[in-house]
Amino acid sequence: MIKKILILLKIGRALAKSSTLDYFGELYKPNFLIRYSIKIFGFSSFKKKSLDSKSVGQRLVSALKELGPTFIKLGQFLGTRPDIVGKDLAKELQSLQDDLPPFDMEIAKKSISNEIGEKKYKQIENLSKPIAAASIAQVHFATIEGKQYAIKVLRPGIEKKFNEELEALMLFASIVETILPKTKRLKLIEVVHLLKEITAIEMDLRFEGSAGSELKKNTKSDPKFKVPDINWDFTSKRVLTSEKVEGISIKELDKINELKIDKKELAKNIIQNFLRQAVGDGFFHGDMHQGNLFVDSDGNIIPVDFGIMGRLDKDNRKYLAEILYGFIQRDYEKVADVHFIAGLVPLDQSKDAFSQALRSIGEPIFGQSIKNISAGKLLAQLFEITEQFNMATQPQLLLLQKTMVVVEGVARTLDEDANIWEISKPVLEGWLKKEVGPEAKINQAIKTTSQVMDRLPELPGMMDKASKALELLAAGTVASNNEMAKKFEFEKLKIKNQQNKIIIFILLVVISLLVLFN
Repeated sequence: MIKKILILLKIGRALAKSSTLDYFGELYKPNFLIRYSIKIFGFSSFKKKSLDSKSVGQRLVSALKELGPTFIKLGQFLGTRPDIVGKDLAKELQSLQDDLPPFDMEIAKKSISNEIGEKKYKQIENLSKPIAAASIAQVHFATIEGKQYAIKVLRPGIEKKFNEELEALMLFASIVETILPKTKRLKLIEVVHLLKEITAIEMDLRFEGSAGSELKKNTKSDPKFKVPDINWDFTSKRVLTSEKVEGISIKELDKINELKIDKKELAKNIIQNFLRQAVGDGFFHGDMHQGNLFVDSDGNIIPVDFGIMGRLDKDNRKYLAEILYGFIQRDYEKVADVHFIAGLVPLDQSKDAFSQALRSIGEPIFGQSIKNISAGKLLAQLFEITEQFNMATQPQLLLLQKTMVVVEGVARTLDEDANIWEISKPVLEGWLKKEVGPEAKINQAIKTTSQVMDRLPELPGMMDKASKALELLAAGTVASNNEMAKKFEFEKLKIKNQQNKIIIFILLVVISLLVLFN
């Protein structure tokens, strides 16, 4: 607990130095207790007035860089959450670069040898100096059995550092949700938990290799999309070896022109392949910026870096496809129905008012030129109206929305007149026809009937058990599951509130003493 409190103090002091606490104070209007804490931070001797001329976003970016790798990741993640930090700040955080100096070459060699074994390590030839280095790992090129590979190696001790700092952030999210009830709709604990899951996966390179293999399997029949092979013999928890990409970066437009690759077709393929992954498979590459996309001489798109992947269950895929297709058709009543049926908007809200709010998003977009129309930005605006209608934030859709904005941006660097709606329509239309059309409904009815028929022999026994259970309930000897669940939730809530009050008190005492004696 002491280590967590020290990390929280480090966060607070960095935010105070960057003068960003005032910004969040204005954004969330905290109560007196929190305002007092902010004032303490604001008057600390660590405040740098030289940063005052910079924007809030630039100051926060500086603070996160100073705090280190975990917080760089946090900043990038918050860049996808305008509902938490505000639209303007989120935009500036998206520019936060995850690049750090590489660690020593000898440490990298020793790490590879320890992970895959001395015998296999001796088979690696021409291990290059790091070609890229980020907060979690760095990458080298090498030759194995005559073939070219890219070898990714984790930074030493990175797992422990990330775990400690993310645990502290989880505590911070719990405190904020307790003392600022209006932030509960943002699901801050769930957001930090999601970030923790993402980084845990990133720090076990077998998961990244597995994600690459799954993406390759899902997309093997998708046109113009080619995922590199993973060399599992030279892959472990801290080392990932994958086929070296033979292609050029999407951002090298001059070289793409030299190869006479159709940029308009390439832009279309990038968008459609992303939608096939997200809507069709429910598993998509979550970091499709220009640095992670290559193209070969045949126009095949080659993705790299599978550390951040997104998943959507069938309900979310249906929701996504129907709202995007509804906007394409400008059928705002249908889009509103989807939200209410999915339970995303509480039933006590006005469907007509929600439909009108959707129209206020859609119509201005359709009034713009083709080059300014963005499905990703439309989703961002849709998520922005969540507070007005008491909608719960959907973290799983936020990664998709951020990735969609990035994908559209990449596509527009290739074809600035790309019509996002026209490109998206065939993929969305095809999936909806397959999954929710008449044929799909018939297949579902057949499946349901078959399941019911299979359970018919169990019906007498089920009825007998139900009858006995009702007798016990009537006699008052057994509490209903609903009552038990309510009592359990109430006890959990009591304990959590007590715990958070104690933590808040301790934090304020420590902070006050720290400031007084500094």
